[in-house]
Amino acid sequence: MPDTDTRSPLIRNLPLIAIVVVAAIGAFTLRDYLTFDTLRENREALLAFRDANYAMTVGVFILAYVLIVAFSLPGATVATLTGGFLFATFPGALFNITAATIGATLIFAAARWGLGEKMAEKMNASDGLVRRIKTGIDENQWEMLFLIRLIPAVPFFVANVVPAFVGVSLWRFVVTTFLGIIPGAVVYTSVGAGLGQVFERGETPNLGIIFEPQILLPILGLCALAALPILLKAVRGKKGL
Repeated sequence: MPDTDTRSPLIRNLPLIAIVVVAAIGAFTLRDYLTFDTLRENREALLAFRDANYAMTVGVFILAYVLIVAFSLPGATVATLTGGFLFATFPGALFNITAATIGATLIFAAARWGLGEKMAEKMNASDGLVRRIKTGIDENQWEMLFLIRLIPAVPFFVANVVPAFVGVSLWRFVVTTFLGIIPGAVVYTSVGAGLGQVFERGETPNLGIIFEPQILLPILGLCALAALPILLKAVRGKKGL
């Protein structure tokens, strides 16, 4: 089909450019503020504000978390810990997952509105290896989206942008993001819920807990389940990655 998009490349990519610019500025200006030490130093004030203004605290927290994720600002892990510290594992995990999903969706939408649509069109119109890769992705979208969310080593920003470049629908992206980040979010939110005792002992939280066997092995099991349909398609001779 002929290209009917009359938007200039600058206008089309403006949201993604804005995200990159804000992320670059935030990396230098906020890295010393959105930290675990900041949370520890302000913990009493945060708890007092939460007790006096619970609903407002929830709203401000979710908005701040959305902005951190949407603009790839430093401090996403600290924000997750804060959700557990302020609101316990539940509903803290729900607040964290909801905010992270909204922020991720904003990045996805910006990337898709800009480069994503063009790249997906070019991959669909191409031949050879590129076309086979695109076909394989299309046939296994649900499984692959869950995989990149479940695997702890995949950077969150990459998992938000890549689906936009291969033509993933908004609905699939939102569903797989919300469900796929649940295991990691619950783990880190539970760590945040125990920060009171950590502060009292003068220690720092174990952020590498997700790579410990009792946590990592169940997550890898979920990854294996997500990958199983892809393997079955390959064994049966169907196209797949």
